[in-house]
Amino acid sequence: MGVAGSVVPVGPRWQRARQIARAAAIGTGATAAAVVATGGVLLGQARQARRTIPMAEAPPPRCDGVYGVKLPGPPLTMVILGDSSAASYGVHRRRETLGALLATGLSRRLRRQVRLHRFAVVGSLSAGLKPQVESALEHRPDIAVILIGGNDVTNRTPPGLAVRYLVDAVRALRAAGCQVVVGTCPDLGAIQPIQPPLRWLARRWGRQLAAAQTVAVVEAGGWTVSLGDLLGPRFAAEPTRMFAWDRFHPSAEGYAVAAAALLPTVISALGAGQERRPVLGRGEGVRSLPQAAQEAARHAGTEVSGTQVRGRDRGPAGRWAQLRRRAFFGVGAVPQSGSTADSPTLEGTA
Repeated sequence: MGVAGSVVPVGPRWQRARQIARAAAIGTGATAAAVVATGGVLLGQARQARRTIPMAEAPPPRCDGVYGVKLPGPPLTMVILGDSSAASYGVHRRRETLGALLATGLSRRLRRQVRLHRFAVVGSLSAGLKPQVESALEHRPDIAVILIGGNDVTNRTPPGLAVRYLVDAVRALRAAGCQVVVGTCPDLGAIQPIQPPLRWLARRWGRQLAAAQTVAVVEAGGWTVSLGDLLGPRFAAEPTRMFAWDRFHPSAEGYAVAAAALLPTVISALGAGQERRPVLGRGEGVRSLPQAAQEAARHAGTEVSGTQVRGRDRGPAGRWAQLRRRAFFGVGAVPQSGSTADSPTLEGTA
């Protein structure tokens, strides 16, 4: 799909998102820009990374079906959209996929059946979200989880353009009454096959896109969770456990960590979370949306959602946003081989 055909008009909110993308040159921004002035180094490293990271082979396992089939009441419908991380490339069993982990955790927490449909496509850019959304809307979803952005970084899609495609998707889902949670662009600087200085620049690009995604998604009525370098520290300590065989996509344990970060926000977006706590944890609280977006880009597992202050959505610096640290909220252990406790009833698949 081309990227020139569905550009929306640029207004103040898009300008704000672009400003955030520019302002989010965090950490090694200026240093990286100086180091990578020689384009030949980057090109050589990019070629080496492509040789090191194997191409996708077999598709990820299907996870569509109904979870918690013995629970009473009509099922919630959840859809998973996005790229290979949403599709759970890198694992071999249905129960290890991000979708299955989220559906199982949601069913357990809410004591309700969850009907899951996955439309994520390996290799997808933000420009590929439109057909996924159109397919998802046929099932009248209650909640959509979107993971997107990594391929936009590696393909150097302009951040403003990638964000426009994402917000088009969020708006279409919200207009249909579906709640939306977006796991923002991960920190590609945590991927070991990518060497410095390309690693530094990939980190900068990813954080810029993640911050811009946060501003635009919250403005459109969605929720975001920063994935950032969620797996980075643990990958460095346990690379064979946290990442799959290609050293690029998460392993089963890596997807479990990502699901643990996303699940509480999914629950809150559905209106089933606990009431707002009178005492917030360290690093939590109300910020302007631009400030919240920059903080979230630096700290993995950070939830950002719209809120009000004295009955108003906006302040002098823009929309108000609630910042929460919600990583590592338990989704339950990954079922052991042969377990059927939370196995889905599969719907018609080819």
